Amino acid sequence: MLEVPRPRLGHGPVHLLVDSTGLKLCGPSEWVAKRHGTRTRRGWRKLHLATDADTGRIVASVLTDKDTDDGSRVGPLLNQVGGPVASFTGDGAYDRDDIYAGVTARHPAAGVIVPTRSSAVQSDTAKDRADAAGPASANHRRAWPHGLAASVRV
Repeated sequence: MLEVPRPRLGHGPVHLLVDSTGLKLCGPSEWVAKRHGTRTRRGWRKLHLATDADTGRIVASVLTDKDTDDGSRVGPLLNQVGGPVASFTGDGAYDRDDIYAGVTARHPAAGVIVPTRSSAVQSDTAKDRADAAGPASANHRRAWPHGLAASVRV
């Protein structure tokens, strides 16, 4: 008998990793279509998942159609999380004001770790704050993680 280790269930705040993936829906006649060359359109869905970074356990999921925006499913995912959230980590698709506001509204102490989009532009307010703070030291710049994988130590 193969023993499969079960993830430990934590009692403290959870560190969420959030992303989505596409799922191709195939019926029982998929092999017939391949064999005879029938070109029928197959259905696609998008599965949005929130996993506990410490245990790898899926704590929330939402299945939508293929055209659903990743950020629009953050609210329903957070509604499924039973306890406090320590951090919310996602890719650039989650770099939106409504995501930051939604996470903060539900879990004020949670950090949001999302890389900025490639098209992001620094606001005038942020520029003023940066000028007032002065130049950042080289050590400060090195302390920040570079990329999503580095920030969650994958």
